[in-house]
Amino acid sequence: MKVVSTTEAPAAIGPYSQGIIVNNVFYSSGQIPLTAAGEMLNGDVKEQTHQVFKNLQAVLKEAGASLESVVKTTVFIKDMNDFGSVNEVYGEYFHTHKPARSCVEVARLPKDALVEIEVIALVK
Repeated sequence: MKVVSTTEAPAAIGPYSQGIIVNNVFYSSGQIPLTAAGEMLNGDVKEQTHQVFKNLQAVLKEAGASLESVVKTTVFIKDMNDFGSVNEVYGEYFHTHKPARSCVEVARLPKDALVEIEVIALVK
């Protein structure tokens, strides 16, 4: 088991890792719209989703993976009415490669984020 950590994404805000690699599979922790400096991006759901993908790309890169090697995502959103907006941004990152996905509305996310995404990816 290998812990993945990069300064290009926000540090964990609790007792967990940005991600873990086990048997050439990368499991990310959920990424919320914090900047690499740990500041919350207080934009709309589209802006927050872009920041989440920036964070995911950074941890995937550190793990030796990429969005193209993602096999499963889980999307948590504060309001299911934002599904279309989140899906629009999501499609900008997964336009040809479409991993399996779950999307659920939750009562509350850390730091009152509007969106959180976690991924599972194959590592080269």
